[in-house]
This record gives sequence, structure tokens and C-alpha cells, in this order.
Amino acid sequence: MTQAALASKDVVLTDRAARRIAKVLAKQGEGTVLRIQVAGGGCSGFQYEYKLVKETPAADDLVLAKDNATVLIDSLSLEFMGGSEIDYVDDLIGQSFEIRNPNAVAGCGCGTSFAV
Repeated sequence: MTQAALASKDVVLTDRAARRIAKVLAKQGEGTVLRIQVAGGGCSGFQYEYKLVKETPAADDLVLAKDNATVLIDSLSLEFMGGSEIDYVDDLIGQSFEIRNPNAVAGCGCGTSFAV
């Protein structure tokens, strides 16, 4: 695999998202992590699922660790999320995790569903 191909798979966890994830995980039991997956469904074809889990990362998981926050993304989901930025937004509309995905060609208003 070329260096350019490797770079396109990178997923970035922003400082804001890491702080919020760490805050959520601190209220959970020891060893809890956030797993983000892409699943079929949603109004645009695919949707993001967020799960708090107590599990050891699989050999093919991408592990993002930053400031006491750990996020796991499985290899199949990574095919859809490569190059994405995971952020946390707190604005007048509300608070939510936001994934800026360069692979998505369409999305829905709620921000959790997308098409490739």
C-alpha cells in the first residue's frame, strides 16, 4: 500500500471530541471504550452507531487514543470512514458528535446518516 493510500485511511479525533469522550468514559466502568461503527440504514443508506463497550480491540480495529479517551473503529467501518474527522459540537441547536466524512456524497439533516 502506498503512503498516499495509508494517509487516506487516517481518522482524526479532535481535542473537543476527546475531552467529551473522556468525560463520558469516566462515568463508566474500568476498561470501557467508545466503538463507532457504520451500519446499513438511516435515511441516506448508512448510519453511524456509537456504543460504549468493554472489550479488547480486535486485531484489525483502528484504535484512537487521546487524553483518556479511546475510540475503536472496525476495519469494515474504516472503509467508509477513512479520512474522517470526529468532532464534538456544542451550539445553539444542541450537543452532538459530528463526523466530517470526505467519502460521504450525501447526508441527512440529523448528521448521523450518509451515502457514499
